[in-house]
Amino acid sequence: MKKMNRLRTAALAAASFASLFAFCGAGWAQRPEPQQQPQVQQQQQPLQRSVVRVPTPFVENGAPVTLEMVIYKPDGAGPFPTVVFNHGSTGIGNDPALFKQTWAPERTARWFTQRGWLIAFPQRRGRGQSDGLYDEGFTAKREHYSCEPAIALAGFDRAVADLDAAVAWLQRNPDVDTRRMEIAGQSRGGILAVAYAGLRPDVFQGAINFVGGWMGDKCPGNTADAINPVTFRRGAAFAKPTLWLYGENDPFYAMSHSRENFEAFRDAGGKGRFESFTLEPGMNGHGLIGQQGLWGKAVEAYLAAP
Repeated sequence: MKKMNRLRTAALAAASFASLFAFCGAGWAQRPEPQQQPQVQQQQQPLQRSVVRVPTPFVENGAPVTLEMVIYKPDGAGPFPTVVFNHGSTGIGNDPALFKQTWAPERTARWFTQRGWLIAFPQRRGRGQSDGLYDEGFTAKREHYSCEPAIALAGFDRAVADLDAAVAWLQRNPDVDTRRMEIAGQSRGGILAVAYAGLRPDVFQGAINFVGGWMGDKCPGNTADAINPVTFRRGAAFAKPTLWLYGENDPFYAMSHSRENFEAFRDAGGKGRFESFTLEPGMNGHGLIGQQGLWGKAVEAYLAAP
């Protein structure tokens, strides 16, 4: 009997941790992109990569805050059409070492620059080598991300403020064609892209959402339903169509939850197209960003649309 109790206790502990991992923000957005490296390595030209410091109006601990932004330029002379690509979260938010990893995947950058696009990866406060505290919705003791709607939504607003600073810097950059700017993102960056396009409706020509959401759909008490659709609705003011790309077998956002978010966006007046993809057996749908063979044609067509 004692042995059975120990086994039952261990099983409950494992289930509790799995639930916590699942309901929190999407960690594949921060880790190296799944399936990003081709099986056969080929000689490729190095990309034109630069890192800039973006000024902000923020001051923390008496010091001005600047943000890291990684920029990849295509060949030739600018100005270039530009995509602002936003990062996601760090799993359950319980490993500060992940906060300091810059997310600017080269393979994604190469896909866009080969098609003539400049791509910029801003790192929000406390992420990568950006200054400031990473504070996009944590529990009181910062053990992990919070499923409490008020806290999570305040974290989203903080991300919007950071993106304001990054976009303002890009609009002053002579390499950027401000008449042809798109916004995109992965996971938390995806929902940020759609919502931000609606909050700043005159800045971008389009918004691309890769597996977007702010909190995973397994938050206790279904509180994600008071976070994700509410946030997506903020993008409904964007007058042009958006593109939503999701993979089956996503442990953070079930396809049914993501479709419900899309319908909430459309019911609020938003325009867009929702596309779902089936990855190879055993592959994690949240890693769709690494599957350019699946989404490439859809994104090419979207970028080419007037």
